[in-house]
Parts: sequence; structure tokens; C-alpha cells
Amino acid sequence: MPSVRAQGVAYAHTDAVPLLTDVHFQLVPGWTGLVGANGAGKSTLLRLIAGELRPTEGSLALEPRAPLLRLCPQQVDALTPDVEAFAEAQDGLSRRLLGRLQLNPWELTRWPTLSPGERKRWQVGAALAAEPELLLLDEPTNHLDAEGRALLVGALERFRGVGLLVSHDRTLLDALTSHTLRVHGGSARLWSGGYSQARAEWEAEAQGVLQARAQAKEAHRRAEQQLAQARRDREAANRARSGRHLDKHDSDSRTLGAKTLVAWAEAGLGRRVGILRRQTERTAEALESVEVEKSLGRSIFVDYARAPKPTLFALDAPVLEAGGAPLLHDVHLSLGREDRVWLRGPNGAGKSTLLQALLADARVPRERVLYLPQDLSPEAAAEALARVRALPETERGRVLSLVAALGVDPQRLLASERPSPGEARKLLLALGLGEHAWALVLDEPTNHLDLPSIERLEEALQGFPGTLLLVTHDEAFARRCTTLTWTLREGRIEQASG
Repeated sequence: MPSVRAQGVAYAHTDAVPLLTDVHFQLVPGWTGLVGANGAGKSTLLRLIAGELRPTEGSLALEPRAPLLRLCPQQVDALTPDVEAFAEAQDGLSRRLLGRLQLNPWELTRWPTLSPGERKRWQVGAALAAEPELLLLDEPTNHLDAEGRALLVGALERFRGVGLLVSHDRTLLDALTSHTLRVHGGSARLWSGGYSQARAEWEAEAQGVLQARAQAKEAHRRAEQQLAQARRDREAANRARSGRHLDKHDSDSRTLGAKTLVAWAEAGLGRRVGILRRQTERTAEALESVEVEKSLGRSIFVDYARAPKPTLFALDAPVLEAGGAPLLHDVHLSLGREDRVWLRGPNGAGKSTLLQALLADARVPRERVLYLPQDLSPEAAAEALARVRALPETERGRVLSLVAALGVDPQRLLASERPSPGEARKLLLALGLGEHAWALVLDEPTNHLDLPSIERLEEALQGFPGTLLLVTHDEAFARRCTTLTWTLREGRIEQASG
């Protein structure tokens, strides 16, 4: 039976602080979700398992010793030989995979024009067709719409080898995985169940640790109080002896009885002080041994300014076109100042076109609308960082506080020349929230975000009382943040609650 066993694995870049230390786990056939914050070491762990990196310490044992392994990286750019071979194969498995993933070999003739989601299906299909014993996937559902995700899950759930899946897609993780490998705090720990079950367990454990620390802190406080009282009692006894002039060398019969009683009392108090001192030391050690899980992010408070107008966006158009071709018909939409809308539909249905039309007809000043596009250019990221640096101190502090709440180190961000894609998205969100936006128009805001960041953003949006127009393929995220749904289907817009 194929397996992957990590024993005391550590990894550090040359002369750097170890990224991973003392990692132990065993992966067996079935899908395991690999989760953790950006930079925690997920990609490094994938490369260690794939043999692209060697552990600094410890060992990774793969069974069989040289398994057939496939690694599907996040980006799919070039048309690779394995994809071409998959398209040309005539065996039964390849034919079935082409059907399940709705792939047509002639599509390879226009590879440069295929969407990222279409390329991803080809990449994963080719990997499955090789029948590997170990399959490693990095963010396979990025850029996939609901239909593409369903096709991918249908193909992956038939895989019988050891599968390790890096993803921020909670719906995918819960549907596909039976175990969760969480990379956190320089180590990795295997939990039973999909992401939601595993998260509930580690949060319950963390809560238990917090309670244990509170109890240890209270026990230490009581021990210190008792020790202080015992010392005061001993000092009082010493003063009493001095006040009665009971020198320990006195031996006349008149003072002998009193001296003996005082000596007994002092000895008892001394023993009590010693016992309580040792008890205080033990409670201090117990308090120090309780390690509380630390996280950069925290709860987000949004200081909201209410829009003066009841309607912020309205659009009435018999047809919306893209590139001269009709895309959407009979468009009659409006967004109020407290509406929260999930705009959904397959890739190419016209979601981005509709967003641009609504923004063009906005009934409020553009500076009161935060628009976060799906793709941010490096120039846009650098411009956002420059905007933050140029803010007055009070406003800059408010924005950086929001950045920190979203899980980014503000000082490291300010010191960088150019933020990463995930950092840039968090920075733009913090700018909009910090500058009192009346409306948030977000196109795939969870792209490039890790799961902890998505959950913090989810919390922020749930607490934002203004207008929200959200485009996302992340169903779990959308359900938690919106109350209305606009579905684009066959050139029409269907509106519904929930």
C-alpha cells in the first residue's frame, strides 16, 4: 500500500531560521488537505515530498521506495508533453477522463487562448491518466467556475493513490478530503476529517489551552498570595520575639517555655514558607509550559460611514455587449445601500462586463466605492503601497491596523519594494475599508489569499453594513457574506434571495 511517512523532518534555507521543524505524519491512500497561512511552508513541504528538496534533518520515507509521482503546480502555462500524450491516448482510462472533465483533444490547437481553468483540467487529467501512486496538487480550483470545480471533483474522487491537496477552497476540501495536514508555527500536524471538521477540533483544542493557561495563571496568583502572607506571618513572629526580648541564648526557667513556643511557631512558619515557595515555583513552571497558539491576524472593526442615498447603483439596458457581441439582455438592476449581492455564473457569462457597466453608472462618487479587480498588475500593487505611505499618520495607522487584522505584518509590508499578490489585495481592501467606502465591489477577492486570510476577510465583510457586490467562485465564502444572488445564465440575469 502506498504511503508517505515524515519522521522528524526539518527544513531551512541556507543560514536561515528553519521553516519547518520536527515534522511527523503519515499519509495513506485517499485525499489529505494541506492547509496553512501563506509562507507557513506548504509549498516547501510539497517540494520535499516530491523530492525537489532534501530535508535539513529527519527523513521522508515513500512506499513504494520509488513511487510513480505527479506534481501539479498552481500555474499552468506551457503545453507539456504529458498533456499532449493524454490527448492522443486511446486507452480506456484516458478516454473516460476526457469525458469526465469535458475535454476535447482539438482544444490543444488553441492552447494559448484556453482559460486558466481549462488548462488546469488538462493538467489534472494528464496526471490522473498516468495512474500515479502519489499525486500532489497545488490550488487546483483557482479560476474554476462551479461547473469546472464539479467536473474536477468528480475525476479526483476516483483516485485511489495517496493524494495531497493544497487549497483554500473549503467546499473542495470538505467534499474530497478525509484528513487535514495543517502547517502552522513551523511544524505540521495531521488531523482527522475534512477542513471544517479539523478546524473545529484544533479551535476546540486551542480554547482548551487558553482555559488551561487561565487556570494556571490563577493558581500561580493564589500561590504567590499565600507565599507573601506566610512571609508576613514569619516576619510578624520575628518582630514579636524581638519585642518580648526572647533571645535564643536565654535559658532561665522563666523564659524557657515562651522561647520554646516561639521556636516551634517560627519553625512551622519557615516550613510553610518553604512549601509555598516550592508550590509557587511549580505553578510558574506550569504557566510557562502552556503554549498559546499565536496568530498575526485579529478581529476586524470597520468604522463605517452610511451612504446618504438609498440607491448606489442602477442599470437599465436592453443589451450589454462585449467586443461588439451581445452578452446580456434585458438588464434591469439596482443596488441599495445595504444590499449584499453574490454575482455568479460560468466563466465567460459576462460578470466582469456587468461589473464595469454598474461602476460606470454609479450614483455615488467613485472615491466612495472600493473596486477590487480580479487581477492586479504589479504597478497597481506598487501604487497602492505608495498611497498608504503618503497618508497622514492617523489615517495610515488606521489602514495598517486593518492590514494587520487581515494577517499581514505592516512593518514588513512598508519595508518591501513591492507587495505580493495576496498582500496587495489585502492592502487595497484595507485602503477601502479605512477610507470609509460606501460600497465594496469585489471581483474574486479570495484569489491569492490563504485560508486564515479568507476567514478574516469573511469576518470583515460580515461586519460591513454598506453595499456589497461580490463575484466569487467560492460558494462557502459567498453564502456567509451575501443575502441576494444574481445568476447569469444564457444571456439573462436571474435574481433571488439567499
